[in-house]
Amino acid sequence: MIERTVTYPVELLDGLASVASSSLLRIAGAFREVLEPVVAHSALVIFTEDCTGRPRKKAGDPAIVEGVTIAELDAVRQRTPRGPVTTVTADAGTHADRPTSAVIAGAERPIAAWLADTGALLVLTDPQGPIDDRLVGALWEVVAAGIRQQVATAAPDYLRDSRAASSERAGAIAELTDAHATTLESILAVTRSRQTSAEDARAAVTEIASAAMVELRAVSDRDRQLAEEPVARAFARLREDLRPLARFGGPEVQFIEPPVDGRALPGEVAHAGRAIVRGTVLALVEQSSVGRVRVQWDCDGSNLLIGIRDDGPGELTVDTPSVQQLGARVAALRGSLDVQATPGWGSELHVTLPLDPPPATQTRSDSAAAALTEREWSVAELAAGGARNRAIAETLTISENTVKFHIANVLRKLGVASRVELAAALAASR
Repeated sequence: MIERTVTYPVELLDGLASVASSSLLRIAGAFREVLEPVVAHSALVIFTEDCTGRPRKKAGDPAIVEGVTIAELDAVRQRTPRGPVTTVTADAGTHADRPTSAVIAGAERPIAAWLADTGALLVLTDPQGPIDDRLVGALWEVVAAGIRQQVATAAPDYLRDSRAASSERAGAIAELTDAHATTLESILAVTRSRQTSAEDARAAVTEIASAAMVELRAVSDRDRQLAEEPVARAFARLREDLRPLARFGGPEVQFIEPPVDGRALPGEVAHAGRAIVRGTVLALVEQSSVGRVRVQWDCDGSNLLIGIRDDGPGELTVDTPSVQQLGARVAALRGSLDVQATPGWGSELHVTLPLDPPPATQTRSDSAAAALTEREWSVAELAAGGARNRAIAETLTISENTVKFHIANVLRKLGVASRVELAAALAASR
């Protein structure tokens, strides 16, 4: 092993602070800029199940970021131990348990990988020179914790983006599954035909096709695991989140368990549900004389139903600032929020969060939906939100030239001349 001692400048900490303040859409690019002076690499890829809508966050070589798959990253994660090892070099110094190469974007490549305590994976492709494993690992722990915190707070913009991405991924997986299943079933039908004389060939093809179908179903199941969380497990995580409140002298929190066999929750709904309950409980205990809060979750098959009640003064309304903030998160998922308060008896909040996203065209005006393709709409929304071409390219895993092409088409189709006018046009179409 080659040990080296390097004093890193304060700029590294400043860069880390910039990463911490970056949105989830831009965090990969910001982190890559911080790590580039520490260890040169061709691409940076993050894989985190905290972000159910977009579990991959990528920056760098377009050939890599556009081609890397969840299955490839999941395979790397299975081989990567948590915690630091001794100093690693990309050329010779390796750790027995640390993968130094893997199939990424369809090709075997040199990599360096770290697995944070949150379970999030960081992969650097084609790393160059000595790598200070402890430094990069420590930086990654901070960034991974920041990602989890951002998801936990469930900002409305993130929820909207996550829901749209989840819907897009689910549709793509369903189409892929159906297409491949139809093809493979056709192959099986032909090879099982009595008119086929090559018995050995038929047996071999049948075995190959059957194995391919099993693998395809496994990919679909893995994607579903990433995108959904069992309602009982989501509620158990909520209890853990609220445990410190009672531990440090807060009001008693009673939990009414959801049915254990209830429908699994889309990840963004589970995250939003926990964030809404946490925010509501904190808003309730800010009132005087609150001694008990009751939290109840239920699922009717189409919606997550949240009920929260206290025994306080009964002063909350929809205009209470803390309740308004919760309302923004609920609205981001097209849910509903109702507040009922009885002076002297307490306040009660009822939240309904739909489990399924609406069809994409229901969130746009007919003219905008007809004018723009799905990809153009995605680019337009990010551009209107202030994202630059590079950030859009990283978010959608396309090249910057493709982003420029789509933006030019969007501006032409909507008859606007700038991104400012584009933002106004999209706002008017909602």
